[in-house]
Amino acid sequence: MKSHDPDHTSSSVHTPVRPDAFLLSDDEKIARIEAHVRGILDTLGMDLEDDSLRGTPKRVAKMFVKETFGGLHPDKAPDLNTFENNYHYGEMLVEKNIVVYSTCEHHLMPIVGRAHIAYLSKDRVIGLSKMNRIVDFYAKRPQVQERLTRQIAESLTKALGTDDVAVMIDAKHLCVNARGIRDVHSSTVTAEYGGRFLAEEGLRTEFLAYIQTQTTFGDSPHT
Repeated sequence: MKSHDPDHTSSSVHTPVRPDAFLLSDDEKIARIEAHVRGILDTLGMDLEDDSLRGTPKRVAKMFVKETFGGLHPDKAPDLNTFENNYHYGEMLVEKNIVVYSTCEHHLMPIVGRAHIAYLSKDRVIGLSKMNRIVDFYAKRPQVQERLTRQIAESLTKALGTDDVAVMIDAKHLCVNARGIRDVHSSTVTAEYGGRFLAEEGLRTEFLAYIQTQTTFGDSPHT
C-alpha cells in the first residue's frame, strides 16, 4: 500500500544513512544525543534539576542508541544461517503475529503492530526465531512501513535463496493515532510478494487464510 503524499514516499529499500554513520562509538553517540535532548527539554522550559528529569537526557540517548535505533548498525544484523531441507517439506511455512515495534522516521513516534511471514521451502530452511529476529532488526531504526516490509522480504529471500516469500505488516502509527488527525482506530497494512506468491493468486489467498487462523493454548485462543 503506497502513499501518494510526497512527505511519505519510500524511494528505496535501503535505509538512508550517511557513509560516516558508524564512525562514532556508541558511547560517543550517547554523549552527543544526551546534549541535544537536554537542549530540547531546556528549550521547552523544563527544570532539568528536578529529580524526575535530571537523568532523562541520558536515558533517552541510551535508549536511542542501544534499543530504539539499534538496528541501524550492520554489526547487529542477525545470523541467518539456514539448513538443508532434509525432511523434504515443500509446502508453505508461515510465521504469524510477529510483534513489530518501530519508529516513524517522519515524526519519531512509535509504530506498533504485527508482521506475518511465509515462504515455500526448497533446498534450504531457516530457524523459526530467525524470522522474528529479521523483523526486530529492521524495525529498530527510523522507518516507513513500506520500506520495512520490503527489507524483511529481501533479507529472507537472500538467506533462503528463493523468491517465494510473502510478508505482510498490519501496524498502528502513533503519528496518526496520537497526533494530527488522532484517529485511534486506523492501521496501515503493507504487503510484499515474491516469486510464486506474486504469480499465483491461490497462494496469496492461502497465505491470507493462514494468518487469520487462531492458535489455541488450552482453552485460550490467541489471534
